[in-house]
Amino acid sequence: MTDKAAHILVAEDDKSVRLVVQQALARQGYTVQSSGTAAGLWKLIETGRGDVLISDIALPDGDALDLLPRIQEQRPDMPVIVMSARSTLLTAVKAQQTGVFEYLPKPFELRSLVEATSRAVTSIGQSRPAASNQTGFEESGPLVGRSRPMQDIFKAMARVVSTDLTVLITGESGTGKELVARALHDLGSRRSGPFVPINMAAIPRELVESELFGHEKGAFVGADSQMTGRFEQAEGGSLFLDEVGDMPPEAQTRLLRVLQDGEYLPVGANRPVKANVRIIAATNHNLQQLMQQGLFREDLFYRLNVVPLRLPPLRERTEDIGPLVSHFLKQASAGGLPAKRFTPDAIRALADWSWPGNVRELENLVRRLQVLVGEDIISAEMVESELAVVRPVEAPPIEVESLSASVDQHIRRYFGALDGAVPPPGLHARILREVEHPLIVATLEITRGNQVKAAEILGINRNTLRKRIRELGIWSGR
Repeated sequence: MTDKAAHILVAEDDKSVRLVVQQALARQGYTVQSSGTAAGLWKLIETGRGDVLISDIALPDGDALDLLPRIQEQRPDMPVIVMSARSTLLTAVKAQQTGVFEYLPKPFELRSLVEATSRAVTSIGQSRPAASNQTGFEESGPLVGRSRPMQDIFKAMARVVSTDLTVLITGESGTGKELVARALHDLGSRRSGPFVPINMAAIPRELVESELFGHEKGAFVGADSQMTGRFEQAEGGSLFLDEVGDMPPEAQTRLLRVLQDGEYLPVGANRPVKANVRIIAATNHNLQQLMQQGLFREDLFYRLNVVPLRLPPLRERTEDIGPLVSHFLKQASAGGLPAKRFTPDAIRALADWSWPGNVRELENLVRRLQVLVGEDIISAEMVESELAVVRPVEAPPIEVESLSASVDQHIRRYFGALDGAVPPPGLHARILREVEHPLIVATLEITRGNQVKAAEILGINRNTLRKRIRELGIWSGR
């Protein structure tokens, strides 16, 4: 079927939004019929009309996702695109698990809807994954964020939450990496199994292998009894390797073997044990730099980086500060702290802060103000006064005349860290890769993942950009 022959059904309660969507699709040559209710939509479905359905989730007489199984039974060949102003992780997961073709959190650009519709039309006649019957979803979710970067994270999580694919979560300290890992487990197919976290930075390097894989009695001096490792404790569930960049080289080698062979050998044991766990790893380090310095195995990186999720720092999603503050206030009030309210000016004052400690720092500040402030309303002056206490003394700016000078400083620090040793072969390619990776990531961020625009800005062919994204292990949000 060609785009021009496609018949699109649109279900949207808001008449103005419905009209805008209809006009945008009509300009592309589509035939469009619309309804403002679930009942009206179902009448259109029963007549056999429509090749693609575009529907808001919240209709005045029902939830479109609850209607979707009936639609799929009646029209299994019809791709469904859903829109939602709820914009939560659970909405994204439910949309994915009920078999939608695409989920678009509001607000979105009309171009994104048109592009999704074109892809949906092209997919007509192709096989689709069956919808799963997950229950127990709630409106509130484990993660908070309406910003575009967080919506991209939610959509990516929704795609992989019910798989056993290995996930590597990167981001600064305090961005919520463990919260994401727990959400992937709690909403996934292994949620009935254990979630076992282990912080690799908190374990003495000589005990890492024993902590991960366990040991037999007498395996080493002090091993007075047999001990189960985290892999065995996580049997049937998920193992969360936090700060995986701090793993010593010998433990990296053992972990790589587990990921390759699907089994591990407890320290001092003779027989390997089958590993039935999902691996979720996280780090606040730049693993690309660690690989270049010979501190992290490249083959292990690619084993862990099957699904990369980069959590944005809070300064990149300041529009989430208001919802986060409301979330923390409700949590604290439920825990017995006095109820408070932040004024709009106070929220703006919070948005002006750089948040080096990210969401964790914001949560601590909100709870501190909730306890220390006697009034029910927290003003901008109160926020600024509290922030002034923790404001670091700014060091004089380092003037860097050019990118070349900055790279020169980095290279000289790198050679200095080697303390006279010779770098591993391939230094030229590694340095170019280190510059190229953040350049492409930053360009994709300002284009919101639009690879056509990014390629134009970078001055390279789109196919070349796609190839480099794949080779560099960059998650483009698409």
